[in-house]
Amino acid sequence: MPGNSSADPVELELASIRQQLTELRAEQQEMKQAIEELVKTFRSLALQLGIAAEPYRKAGSSGERAKSSEIPGFG
Repeated sequence: MPGNSSADPVELELASIRQQLTELRAEQQEMKQAIEELVKTFRSLALQLGIAAEPYRKAGSSGERAKSSEIPGFG
């Protein structure tokens, strides 16, 4: 049938596009995880350098503040 022969290239192209889409989604997930890791790293660096502070800290206790400003594993 002539209809089947013309449908096969279309189906092959659709399969190829689906495969590319799947690969693209996997790459996007990897990029998302890498960006989240970068954000986490920049936040940690900002806290270490004193550029930023965690919003839930109380400003009254300077002695505890010096101790708690250290991030675990960096001290």
